[in-house]
Amino acid sequence: MLKDVFSTTIKYMQIMDENGVIDNNLMPPELNDQKLVEFYKMMSLARSLDAKALSLQRQGRLATYAPLVGEEATQIGSAMAMGKNDFAVPGFRQHGVYIVRGLPIDQFFVYWKGYEEGAKIKKELNITPVIVPVATQMPHAAGIAFAKKYLKEDSAVVVYVGDGGTSEGDFYEAINFAGVFKVPLVVIIENNQWAISVPRKDQTAAQTLAQKAIAAGIDSIQVDGNDVIAVYKATKDAIESAKAGKPYVIECLTYRLSMHTTSDDPTKYRSDDEVAQWQKKDPILRLGAYLKGKGLWNDSMEEEMKNSQLKEIDDALEKANQFVPNPDSIFENVYSFSSDAIDEQMESAKKENYWQ
Repeated sequence: MLKDVFSTTIKYMQIMDENGVIDNNLMPPELNDQKLVEFYKMMSLARSLDAKALSLQRQGRLATYAPLVGEEATQIGSAMAMGKNDFAVPGFRQHGVYIVRGLPIDQFFVYWKGYEEGAKIKKELNITPVIVPVATQMPHAAGIAFAKKYLKEDSAVVVYVGDGGTSEGDFYEAINFAGVFKVPLVVIIENNQWAISVPRKDQTAAQTLAQKAIAAGIDSIQVDGNDVIAVYKATKDAIESAKAGKPYVIECLTYRLSMHTTSDDPTKYRSDDEVAQWQKKDPILRLGAYLKGKGLWNDSMEEEMKNSQLKEIDDALEKANQFVPNPDSIFENVYSFSSDAIDEQMESAKKENYWQ
């Protein structure tokens, strides 16, 4: 005997196309004009901050940095869909998520200058520090989601992972755990098409990355990751699902317009034509076209916004430049509580004038 025992499909969602035309049948009713302008301003701020950070790194004033340019809609759309009590677990490129969640920009600069204090985030922001090792944030997120369920909190955990990260064991272990224990976990796959220099097609044979959730018994969807409205809707729906005991995976199709990190040269492994094709799908230009078409935005407003945001960034940088690091922080911020071993190491370092 031979019979089918399982079959499914993966849906793709786009609400705003490359020309700024909206499918009103899918438009979330709560997204009024004011909210869309807010999306636009936040995406623009993320890109301006990214450009400043990249410039500073090239001057030797910041550590190795991972630009986000091109991925603003995925980050801003998903972060704006989260409630205050929801918890975010980024990787190392989700700068837009941090600013939406309320991380002060001066603290952003302190972190990328290489100081431990920059990674000490206020508890009420409900977000973990930058996590660099690929996909290692996934088990963290699954554990936090399990705690949320155990404590019966009205909260979902939204974790971010790249396309390359979905080939790591940490990814599969986390979604399998989420599926078994039905924890309130939402996974955002930020599919920017490249795992450093390895194209998406060479690191997995799966037709979509969203379908990887199927084996874990988790629902999933693929969305246009350069469509901030689609990302917002998918995330908001997924959070509601996760809180009801059904974890969710969202694959956001986007593109890394810049380098993987500042130690990388993308011209060595991808063509200018490929980049040019994705530039036509720019998420900020797309939403800008819609807003201008409705008379909600113009060149004067654009200039005023840019000047205001650049001043905000420069003021934050000036504050970060005045920061004086405390060497004790390398011991104090290791665990949630200190231990005798850590205390002894810190005292020993002080006695030996380690900081001099």
